[in-house]
Amino acid sequence: MCELLGMSANVPTDICFSFSGLMQRGGKTGPHRDGWGIGFYEGRGCRLFHDPRASADSEVARLIRNYSIKSKIVISHVRKANRGKVCLENTHPFTRELWGMSWVFVHNGQLKGIKKHPVRFYRPIGTTDSKHAFCWMLDQIRSVFYEPPRTSEVLAGFIHNLAKRLDDLGVFNFLLSDSRNLYAYCSNKMCWLTRRAPFGKAQLIDEDMTVDFKEVTTPNDIVTVIATRPLTQNEKWTIMKRGTFEVFNDGIPLLQ
Repeated sequence: MCELLGMSANVPTDICFSFSGLMQRGGKTGPHRDGWGIGFYEGRGCRLFHDPRASADSEVARLIRNYSIKSKIVISHVRKANRGKVCLENTHPFTRELWGMSWVFVHNGQLKGIKKHPVRFYRPIGTTDSKHAFCWMLDQIRSVFYEPPRTSEVLAGFIHNLAKRLDDLGVFNFLLSDSRNLYAYCSNKMCWLTRRAPFGKAQLIDEDMTVDFKEVTTPNDIVTVIATRPLTQNEKWTIMKRGTFEVFNDGIPLLQ
């Protein structure tokens, strides 16, 4: 299985600390050696980095870990291939345009029979079940909503229904963003935490690294991190239940 990482914040924030932990799982502390990728939103656009090599051995991953790219929404993925060969076009995150915005998607799991779901507007580049699922979801959204719905709640409800339909095919943990909100669906494994004042220290599980967030934040900062498994050992993570769907905007859960 793959591992996912996402971030939603109310101010542009770097993800160097969390990514430092995730990249170790790509071949060092975990078996996910079949590529990795990360996307940083800048307005409606998204700056993407992909590498079909293991993140633990990737010079590009080391660049991301050491270079503070600030963003309000970040999505990342380390891959353990189960369907589709190891190559650049099968490396997450995947991206497509809808309503003049960049949509970005990462998936963990397997979806039996997904390629029987017809796609019309969006065609997969690559051979993964993940890419086909993403294209199918965007097809469904586009066919119902020619323009963005009036409220985020309407769109979130529609995406949640699509997620439940695909979850019936197997395992469908995913992160998705339309540049405004970060959507997270738990099929069997996902968790999240929100950091806000008063900030404290956090220590990674996969690397000997600790950060005191009160030294690098302001009292008004709100940062939510979503991951397949907890990345830190001294913070309280919310473990999502099967079928749980969350939407984050500026670091705050939208549906609560």
